[in-house]
Amino acid sequence: MEPPPAPASPCRSLVRAMKDPCPCGGGDYAACCGRFHSGAEPETAEQCMRARYSAYARKDAAFLVRTSHPLMRAKIDAKGLRASFNAGWQRLEVLAVELGQAGDQTGTVHFKAHAAAGVMEEISRFCRIGGAWVYRDGKRP
Repeated sequence: MEPPPAPASPCRSLVRAMKDPCPCGGGDYAACCGRFHSGAEPETAEQCMRARYSAYARKDAAFLVRTSHPLMRAKIDAKGLRASFNAGWQRLEVLAVELGQAGDQTGTVHFKAHAAAGVMEEISRFCRIGGAWVYRDGKRP
C-alpha cells in the first residue's frame, strides 16, 4: 500500500494563488493587486481602490488597515470587516475616476462592487499621506 500524497506545500499554494485571476478583474493577481498586497505602493487612487476591493475579496485585513486614512483606522470594526469578507465578492465595476493620478494629492473613484448579497455603489475619496494613497472616506451616490 502506498503512503498518502504529501499535502501541498505552503510555497506551492502561494505560487498558485499569485497566478490566480485578480478579483478586481485586472489580470493575473501577481501582476495586478498582488504586488500592492505584497508591499508595493499603488501609483494612483484607482489602483489603491482596486487593491482594496481585492483585499476584501481575499480577506486581507492588514492591507485594508494600511491603506486607510489614520482617522479611519480607529473606526475599523473587526465584526464589520469579517462580514464584508464573507459578502461573496464577484466583480468590480469602475464607473468614474476624478484626479487621483501619479502627480495628484487627492482623487475620487466611483464604483460598483458586485457581491452575492447585492451591489454596493460608492464614491470613494483618496488622499496621499507620505506619498502613499489611502482611503479617506466614501459616500453613496
